[in-house]
Amino acid sequence: MNDLKLDIQNAFTKAGVAGIPLFFILTDSQIPKDNFLVYINDILSAGYIPDLFAKDELDEKINKIRSEAKSQGIEDSPNTLFQFFVDKVRKNLHIGLCFSPVGEAFRVRGRQFPGLINSTTIDWFHEWPEDALVGVAKKFLKDIAFPSEEISNNLASHMAFVHLSISDANKNFLQQCRRYNYTTPTSFLELISFYKALLGSKTDRISE
Repeated sequence: MNDLKLDIQNAFTKAGVAGIPLFFILTDSQIPKDNFLVYINDILSAGYIPDLFAKDELDEKINKIRSEAKSQGIEDSPNTLFQFFVDKVRKNLHIGLCFSPVGEAFRVRGRQFPGLINSTTIDWFHEWPEDALVGVAKKFLKDIAFPSEEISNNLASHMAFVHLSISDANKNFLQQCRRYNYTTPTSFLELISFYKALLGSKTDRISE
């Protein structure tokens, strides 16, 4: 918690004093305990964390932006200068949360920390369509010297077919066993990498 608080203090200083645009990314694998999200929820909901800085530290930050605030016609009072500081943070600091919707954790956190849902824009990642899968496979297979372009194109199409057929099998698995199995774009990239590694090892063995 102390390390996270220190990182947030540094981010607030850069964004609120220096005016540096920042993107603070936090993945669910980086959250060992849910109390980490108390800080994140406060930032998303209110734009500030109570007692983030000691009084003398906060006064130091405000003094550094006093001349900037005056130049913009902001009243020289503690409350208005503090609000000016918070507004600068809101303008320059953005938070990206990378959470998986799989399992209980996302639902529980959404109930305990409403700012994660109410104060964010959620981007849901959907399955890649077949033409996107084929295009990605072609790009990664370019560095292999196939006997013909037709073989490369057919291989890319087959990889896309395999990936999509697993998605269909996942649906049947859910109906029959009532258990979820997920196929992600990362799985597709791993399929391509595995094929290239296997092809390379077999080619080397034949050459030997």
